[in-house]
Amino acid sequence: MLKLSLTNIELAQYITKQLNMHFPDKNIYPNRLFSSLEKTLKRAEFCFSHINIKYYFDGANVIFNHLHTDQYAMFLYYLSNTIWQEEQDRFLASKVYYLNKALHSLDVFYEVTLPDIFLLIHPIGTILGRGNFQDYFVAFQRVTIGGNPDLEYPCLGKGLALYAGSAVIGNCQIGDNCLVSLGTTVMDQNIPSDMIVFGNYPEIDYKKTQKSVIQRYFR
Repeated sequence: MLKLSLTNIELAQYITKQLNMHFPDKNIYPNRLFSSLEKTLKRAEFCFSHINIKYYFDGANVIFNHLHTDQYAMFLYYLSNTIWQEEQDRFLASKVYYLNKALHSLDVFYEVTLPDIFLLIHPIGTILGRGNFQDYFVAFQRVTIGGNPDLEYPCLGKGLALYAGSAVIGNCQIGDNCLVSLGTTVMDQNIPSDMIVFGNYPEIDYKKTQKSVIQRYFR
C-alpha cells in the first residue's frame, strides 16, 4: 500500500502551483493532471516497493514523500513520461520535464524510457539520455548516459550502478550486475557481466566483482 505525504488532490494542486509559478505562460489546472497522476502513482509504488532504503518502505507501507527530493525527482520523471505515453500531451509533458530539471538539475526527457525499477540517489547534474535500460538501474550525481556523434546509444544490463561523475556513451554493451566507478567514462566499449569498471575512454579496465547491485540497493 502506498503511503502519501499529500492526498492525490493536494498533490495535483501542489504540482500545478509549481508549474504555474515557474512557467507563467499558460496556467495549468489540477484536473488536467488527475488521469496521469493516478497512473504515475501506481508506477512509483511498484518501483519504490523494490527499493531497499528505509525512506521508501517502513515495513508495512511503500512511502512517497513529496519533500524527499530523490523520490520527487523520480516521481516527476514518471509523471512527464506517463503524460506523454497516455495523453500525447507534449506541452504538459515538457513543463513537467522542465520542472524536474529546474528543481533537481536532473535531465531525463519524457520520451526516454527508464525501467520499471530504478533508483536515483541525489542525482544533481545527472543526464539520462536515450538508451536501452533494464531493471535495477542506479544512478548517482553527475552521471551521463547518451549517444555518440553517430547517434548510437548504449544497451545497459540488469542491475547496473553508475557512481558519481561516471558516463556511458555511444555504442556500448554493458552486462548485468556491473558497477561503473567514480569518474569513469565508457564510450563505444563493451563490458561483460559482473564487473567493476574504472578508468577513462579509451583506457578503461574492469575486474570481477562479488558484489550484487540488486542485493545492495533493492529488496
